[in-house]
Amino acid sequence: MDQPWWKRPSTLPLVLTAMAILIIVVGGTIRINDAGESCPDWPQCFGTWGFTVDEAEQTAYWDDNPDQIDSRGPDHRYTIFEIFVEWFHRMLVGIIAVPILLNVFMAHKKKKTYGNGLKNLTIASAVLLVVQAIAGAVTVRFDNADWTVALHLSLASIFTSLLVWQYMAMRVTEGSDWKFLGASRAFLDKQKKRFIGITSSVFILLILGAWVSSTAGGQYNQGCSIGFPNGWPQCQGSFLPSIDGEPGILVQMLHRFGAGVVGVVLILSAARVRVDSRDFNEGEGFSKAAETVTGLWILNVFVGGMYIVFANADEFPESFSLLHLVFGVASFIAAATTLMMLRLAHLEQPDRTEEE
Repeated sequence: MDQPWWKRPSTLPLVLTAMAILIIVVGGTIRINDAGESCPDWPQCFGTWGFTVDEAEQTAYWDDNPDQIDSRGPDHRYTIFEIFVEWFHRMLVGIIAVPILLNVFMAHKKKKTYGNGLKNLTIASAVLLVVQAIAGAVTVRFDNADWTVALHLSLASIFTSLLVWQYMAMRVTEGSDWKFLGASRAFLDKQKKRFIGITSSVFILLILGAWVSSTAGGQYNQGCSIGFPNGWPQCQGSFLPSIDGEPGILVQMLHRFGAGVVGVVLILSAARVRVDSRDFNEGEGFSKAAETVTGLWILNVFVGGMYIVFANADEFPESFSLLHLVFGVASFIAAATTLMMLRLAHLEQPDRTEEE
């Protein structure tokens, strides 16, 4: 008999997933507050383990460490809040390391129940956490260069997806009767390339979005102007603006073009999965999953547009930028989940064959 959720071993990766998402949200808060360099050293912060570093102490630190002076110049100073957000982000990464190790221990202890595959998955998650920490140090070292930000976010999203994969695999072993597990091999084989395409395209768009948001210190958010319709859905008052000598417009249009291509892939793929679900009279869960990814994409396009529409000459509504990040990550996790569903349903095939 299935246990209550709070007694299940699978609750641990679910909690870890929530923690990983919180870390991503805090990371996004760092970016929208331009606080990515608020702790110039790593793993310490201004040579201390705390965050209450006032302007005088920052000046003294940079006088002693001129090679770590902020990319915005030696006169730039951070608020306590900006330093705290970066410090808190690092603390969360340190905290999650403890349950990640417990996760590895639990999988090893229960490998007779859940199998060696799950144990290897927990080890991969632990290794990826270490790699993320190294990527965080690299991000600090290179003053939040666009490629380091994209790398850091990509690794965090993959890390979170691995935890979701572990949760789903454990729930199947614990006796979950998800209907998608009953899909036939013929139906599953038709969806494989579609779900690979969905996940790959959303992941590429996520990387592109991280690159766009951090290129030139995030200043290219003004590349297409602001307001409706000149800033969005148009760019500089045109759907096909000139990009000669305007790198900001080029970056913005690459992002928008990428989002459009991914949208076409998602809409067509979701429609084909829906048609196959009706033809085979099965796979409703897969169809809903594909439609969920598409819905998140549509919502995120809208949020990204509102970021431009509601901007003014003095500032951009950074809360929309944070939502844009959250929905982007959610889209990738949802897309990756479709592949997890496909894999789990395939693994159930031998059991059903033997029963027949």
